[in-house]
This record gives sequence, C-alpha cells and structure tokens, in this order.
Amino acid sequence: MQLSMDSFVSEPGPASSETLSNNALKRERRARERQVREEEKKKVTTNKTPENQRQQVANNDTMDPSQFLSNRIKSLALLKESGVNPYPHKFDISMSITEFIDKYRSLHVGEHVENTEISLAGRILNKRSSSSKLYFYDLHGNGAKIQVMADARHSNMDENEFCKYHSGVKRGDIVGICGFPGKSQRGELSIFPRSLVVLTPCLHMLPRHTVTSNSDEAQSKKKTRNHSWTPGITRNPETNILRDQETRYRQRYLDLMLNSEVQKIFRTRAKIISYSRDFLDNLGFIEVETPAMTMTAGGAAARPFITHHNELNMKLYMRISPELYLKKLVVGGLDRVYEIGKVFRNEGMDLTHLPEFTMFEFYMAYADYNDLMGIIEKLLSGMVKEMTGSHKIKYHGNGFDSEPVEIDFTPPFRRIDLIEEIESRANLSIPKDLSSETANKFLLEACEKFDVKCLAPHTTTRLLDKLVGHFLEETCINPTFIINHPEIMSPLAKWHRSKPGLTERFELFVNKKELCNAYTELNDPQVQRQRFAEQLKDRQLGDDEAMVLDESFCSCLEYGLPPTAGLGMGIDRLAMLLTDSPNVKEVILFPAMKPQD
Repeated sequence: MQLSMDSFVSEPGPASSETLSNNALKRERRARERQVREEEKKKVTTNKTPENQRQQVANNDTMDPSQFLSNRIKSLALLKESGVNPYPHKFDISMSITEFIDKYRSLHVGEHVENTEISLAGRILNKRSSSSKLYFYDLHGNGAKIQVMADARHSNMDENEFCKYHSGVKRGDIVGICGFPGKSQRGELSIFPRSLVVLTPCLHMLPRHTVTSNSDEAQSKKKTRNHSWTPGITRNPETNILRDQETRYRQRYLDLMLNSEVQKIFRTRAKIISYSRDFLDNLGFIEVETPAMTMTAGGAAARPFITHHNELNMKLYMRISPELYLKKLVVGGLDRVYEIGKVFRNEGMDLTHLPEFTMFEFYMAYADYNDLMGIIEKLLSGMVKEMTGSHKIKYHGNGFDSEPVEIDFTPPFRRIDLIEEIESRANLSIPKDLSSETANKFLLEACEKFDVKCLAPHTTTRLLDKLVGHFLEETCINPTFIINHPEIMSPLAKWHRSKPGLTERFELFVNKKELCNAYTELNDPQVQRQRFAEQLKDRQLGDDEAMVLDESFCSCLEYGLPPTAGLGMGIDRLAMLLTDSPNVKEVILFPAMKPQD
C-alpha cells in the first residue's frame, strides 16, 4: 500500500523518526521553492516585452555616458520596430517661449488659464520628478526659459502611460507641448501640458544643471539627485555649466545649449553689426560685396593666406582687406560704400588676434580723416549707450578674477600726435627724414635704450611701430585717436596738408588695443606708385608684411578718385569690449583650433 506524504507525516512513531521526516520535508520544500524562483527569473529574462525593455532603458539616467548613448540608440530602434517614428517631421507651435513669457508673465500666483490651448516647443535642459505623477522640466528656446509642470491630472494619458512616457524623456530632448498657461503656487510662470511629445531625442548625456532655489521642484519634499560639473572660468557659475574651454570652442553647439550667457554674447555681436549697418544706411551708404580671393594681397600690411584656383590654374590670395576694391567702387561713382565681411591674415594667435576675423570698412567721398573721427565717435558712443544704457562700461581685460577697468566712451575722444607724443614721453628728437639711414639707426638705438624688443628685420616702419606700442598704446584705456602717422608707415594714406613727412591718418585705441584704422585716402597715382616702391625695399629686407605693387589699383586711380576718407574697424574686438570677453574666441562662433589627436 502506497502512503501519501501527509499520511506518512501524521503517522505516529518514535520521536527521532518524526524529526528526521520533518527535516527531509523542509529540505525538499526549500529545493522546490528555489527551483520555482529560478524558473520565474529565467522566464522574465528571456521573455521581456519591448515595453519592459524601454522602461529599463529609460529609467537609467546615471550610467556611464557611453552606455547612456548605447541605451538610447537601442530604445530608438525599439520604437522604430514598433512602427513609431521618433523623429516627427513637424510640430505646429502657436507662439515662441519669449512670446509666452511676455503674454502671461502678469498672471497672479496660482492662477491657471485652463480654457486656453497653447503649443510650445523647445529643448529640455533640466528634469526632476516629485512623484511618478508629477514631473518638472526647464524648457529652453530662443534664449529664454520657462517651467513645465507635467501633472498626470491634466494629461490626456492615463496614469500608467503618463509615468512610462515621462520616465523616458531625457535632458537634451527637443519636445513639443500642448497645454495651458499658469503660475504655480510659488509664482513661477509655467505651462501645464495636456500632451507632451519628444520631437528629437538627444542621444548623449548632458552635464547636470543645478536646481535653482526659487523653482517649484526645489521646494519639493522629494529630493532629486544632481551631479556636479567641474568648475572653471565662467562669468556666472550659477548659469554656466559647460566650462571646459576646449569643449566649449570645439563643440559650440553644446556651449550655446548649456551656457545661457554665451547666447547673449552672440546676440550682442549681431546687434553690433546691425547697429553699424543701420548707422551707415542712414548716412546714405550702400552695402557691397567684394572678392575674398584676389590676385594681389593688398590693402594692409599683413602676411596673406595662399590658395590655388584649379580652373584658372593660378595662385590666389585670401584677402587681407577689402580696401582697394572699395576705393575702386568710389572711382566708379559709388560715393559712399561699406562692407562687413571676413578677412584673413596668416599671422599669430593670442587673446586678441585670430588669422580669420570680421572687418567693417567704409569709404566716403568728399570727406577727410577729421570727418571720420567725428563719425566714429558718434557711432561708438551711440552704440555703447544704446546697448548698455551708459557711455561707461566695465571690462575684465585680465580675466574675471582681476579688477575690471572702466572705459568711458563719452565723446569727444582724446587725440594725440604720434611723433610729438613719442618725443615728449621718451625725451627724443626723431630725425625728420624717416626714410634715411640716419633715422633708422636712431630708432634702433632708441629701442635698445628703452629695452623695446623688435625682431628682425629692423625696418624703420617696424621700429616706429614698436615705439608706439611701448610709449603710446599703453596710455590708451579710454578711446584715444593716435593721429598723423609718418608716410613711411602709411603707404595708402594721403600726405598731411601742413606737416611734411606725415599723413592724415589715425588709429583708434581702446583698452590699449587698436580698434580702428582710418585716413584721408591717397588719390595721386604717381605718389601711390612711389609709395609701393618704397614698400618693396622693406620686402627685400625680409619684411613679408610690407605691401606689394597693385598695378590694377594704380591704373584705377588714374581715372580719378575724388577726395575720399576710409575707415576699417574690427568687429571681433568691439564685441569683446561690449560683452566683457577677455578672449577673442569667446566672440567667434567657431574659432580656429588645432586638430585633436
């Protein structure tokens, strides 16, 4: 007779036999339980649904960046397999974020306008959850930010779907939102979504933003984890999160995305160009475009970039200045012309120099350098006043840890005579004939006396330029015109009408750096040819920045250039001043960089 386990257990017997039977039964039960658990675990592992996989991928926001990228790619693949396009073609917006702020900023604390339907789009740069039914986002767009309060109670989704979808939304994603405006109980302007859709997923993990103290989620009882970012040189550590300069300049899109002040820099730069353009348009100037590749590198003393034109089979130069072309246009009858464009000078790089930069040049017939000093005073003082509210600005030229310098753009600007000021400050009597060997020897001895470094070749032009930098430029904090340069330094400028050997030229310096160069234009073709010939002597001595003869320009002058004055101004350096940027790379969207290994 076969007995059941129950009858066997209940059958009376000796105590020792009962104890052994009970122990065997417990061991068998524990083995069965282990087997069941292992089978269930195996079943879960091998039979995951795509939804479960998406949920696992979406919830892991603290992993290694490379693993984050891999998981996001996998999640997109799953969406595509299920027939969902993770990159919609279009999303209709009813207003921009800035328009939303302007229209609804006057709402009262706690006020909601639930009968209004608004659609916005932007990039999420911060995400926090107070619970599985309440998520907070910072939505950025067009230089502005608003809070998104995604509450399951207002959503078109059910609670489970709401939780699953929002757990998969990541920082950096571009989203579209349809919802209503309102202010939270803490007074922060927000949009309350009825629907939120990811329009473009961000595949990379972004650095974390710190939760601001006045936002609603910061007051939530549930604390969210925040990851710090390595501190560095920034104007405002509270608003800048990407601080490694190499990354910022190489991946400017990340810099613009994460650092709010960087967008302001380039919006200011755009305003500088717009203001300059409008200023000249109102004076009757017309904007033109001239070639960026030329057969002769003329218009300035600089080393050019050289390229090759395959179709014409000839060597060409990237322009170092549009000057000669613009003066040809004045000869042709366009009395007031200007150009804003790139120029290229194959020279050194430092905090204020880059080989590629933006030049603003204009030429005005029937005017001289005195007229241009008045025009540039009015242009710059008006620009600074409009953009900052004052003629005075603060500039951290030596970095943000240093004391700022105050620069006053109140007109009129100071004017100093180049030769007279050097002689006064250095107690020198410079020879009048600067083209002589005597003058060259005198200036070389002066540089040695005052320990002014000048690399070979020691041409008179280079020696004079170094003395100007040593004695004059260092005094020019507020805008200062250094005027009346010697002819030997100014091959395209017209001779001074009352001071032999000098020209009617000025350079405008601000905070010890040249901002503008201008002069009454030389329009005598014979004298121009002679000046080019004198420059050739410097080139033969090894000065590859000296100008070369441009015969087409001299021929143009023979047709008659009216009395004309012209000015060139560097946009990049002006943008540095008005954005308080000590490095020129801060005001250029994609500065030249050495390739990474």
